[in-house]
Amino acid sequence: MKTIGHRYEGDALKQYVDRFSHARVLVVGDIIMDKYVWGEVSRISPEAPVPVVEVKGESKMLGGAANVIRNIAALGARPLLCGVIGADANGEEILEHLQGLGLRTHGTVVEKERPTSIKTRVIAHNQQVVRIDRETRRDISPKTIERMLSFIGENLEDLDAVVVSDYGKGVVSSELMKGLRGLVRSRENRSIIIAVDPKTGNFESYHGVDVITPNHHEAGLFCRLEIVDEETLLRAGRQILNELDCLSVLITQGKEGMTLFENGGEVSHIPTTAKKVYDVTGAGDTVISTFSLGLAAGLDLKSAAILSNLAAGIVVGEVGTSAVSAEELKRVIGD
Repeated sequence: MKTIGHRYEGDALKQYVDRFSHARVLVVGDIIMDKYVWGEVSRISPEAPVPVVEVKGESKMLGGAANVIRNIAALGARPLLCGVIGADANGEEILEHLQGLGLRTHGTVVEKERPTSIKTRVIAHNQQVVRIDRETRRDISPKTIERMLSFIGENLEDLDAVVVSDYGKGVVSSELMKGLRGLVRSRENRSIIIAVDPKTGNFESYHGVDVITPNHHEAGLFCRLEIVDEETLLRAGRQILNELDCLSVLITQGKEGMTLFENGGEVSHIPTTAKKVYDVTGAGDTVISTFSLGLAAGLDLKSAAILSNLAAGIVVGEVGTSAVSAEELKRVIGD
């Protein structure tokens, strides 16, 4: 397995980052609100062996597909979002946040019967104490799928890439992916990249995509093996390539970096650049965002993977969901 990441032409990569503003990307998937409750722990509850958190503040951030679009926007592009929210205050707040970033929200479908997904994380002393999820994971309605595919079809001629952000909340299904692939393949005169950040249990829906970016746990579960060394890693990557017939697989491995498998046999390992790791929340969103933008801007697979590795190294050093700016990424390239 070839190791890359230490030698690259920094000035050339910076030029591609500058091209991100011209990349046309659509994000499809589960829209989530991330809520953070910040506090301190100084004692254990007398009622149960659990910490007592004294709340010092609260904040809300975009999550899921909404965080992916936030990452892409921070890197200089102006992406479109296609997903589902509920007819509730959290859904309205997400739309307002996106509009505040100067992004269009008319690809978002409201389903009155389902709540907007919200994840509440209680953080004390830079560590997550507990997470509380309010959501429904049932499939979206056929009518909603039809509306989403109609929106995708209307905008397809202007796209370089479609990013699928699957958080297992019921938006991404085999029916939606089948319709998406059909629309993309119908544009014979235009090459559009389909990139997927996957969810365990839904891998079969991603057949024939260009890029898939599982972490090593997700890859291992799909391949029915535990990834513990180079041998099992290679087996998993090649199995995903073969079974899903995709162009490339980028398996992220936390502190071990990431490994790129290309259809054709070449495997490249990219060591992590993170100097500190406080929180991996949203790191997968940063990887798929940067990787997809790199490809949309014309980078080859390896160079796009190197960029996504650099971007991930930045966000894991922050507590809470965060996004990397184009200037931050270029600064790290220079370093």
